[in-house]
Amino acid sequence: MEIIRSVEKVKNQCSDLIKQDKQIGFVATMGFFHEGHLNLMTQAKKENDIVVASIFVNPLQFGPNEDYENYPRDEEHDILLAKQTGVDILFIPTVREMYPNQMLIRMSVEARTDVLCGRSRPGHFDGVITVLTKLFHIIQPNRTYFGLKDAQQVAVVDALIISLNFPIELIGIETIREQDGLAKSSRNVHLNNEERNEAVWIYKALMKGQQLVVDGEKNPAIVVNEVKNVLREHTSGTIDYVELVSYPRLTPIIAINEQVILATAVKFRKARLIDNLLLNENGEIVNQYLQEGI
Repeated sequence: MEIIRSVEKVKNQCSDLIKQDKQIGFVATMGFFHEGHLNLMTQAKKENDIVVASIFVNPLQFGPNEDYENYPRDEEHDILLAKQTGVDILFIPTVREMYPNQMLIRMSVEARTDVLCGRSRPGHFDGVITVLTKLFHIIQPNRTYFGLKDAQQVAVVDALIISLNFPIELIGIETIREQDGLAKSSRNVHLNNEERNEAVWIYKALMKGQQLVVDGEKNPAIVVNEVKNVLREHTSGTIDYVELVSYPRLTPIIAINEQVILATAVKFRKARLIDNLLLNENGEIVNQYLQEGI
């Protein structure tokens, strides 16, 4: 595995690989790898000749009161895991390397951001699409892999690829969970023991809502209320939101008769946890998102 910290060097390396007709799979991360990240890399390894992963904690997607400075980092451990997983190139730029000058162009997402996490994190997804646009131009991958734990991000990346005509296939991979169902996340380390025990009810609440749809419930409001009731009863966290909307468009629906996302965010003392289920119109869980077309 080659570790590259220079934009110019990784760009030239990837250009050479493209000239050799190598298929490049790309996994963009902010590091502090867990099994979810490694699953994306493993999937990319199966489907491509070369796997490029990046580690970059992007300051543009953190708000003024968010945890940029405290975001967990462990570069040495990440390097070891990436190598063990079969990553060919690990790109680890600094902020100065990615943003050497003041940005002269402002990118803004016009849809799919006024719900779920986007509602309480203004500007977050603008930062996401800015850094991904730069990374896509630098790496020029054939395929890019994201975890469905942050399904809104997948929907925004889907919009970015379609809107800017990137010749990239987007693949959303199912959420990796602990044995008790809690979605794996870099932020789980900030939970105390009591909160960790309560956090499993985030997934259980979503499953309660999913079962309602399986049993024939078509009214999204009834499903949302059931999820909220379970969270209030079993956790001390503050519910940021529970929503059920179309996917990937992320628009309100009157009845559940298409693919939807049932999603929630719960704030504990030092960690805000998100989770979701993608469901078809019959309530069956959808474990992979494949972009319909570019």
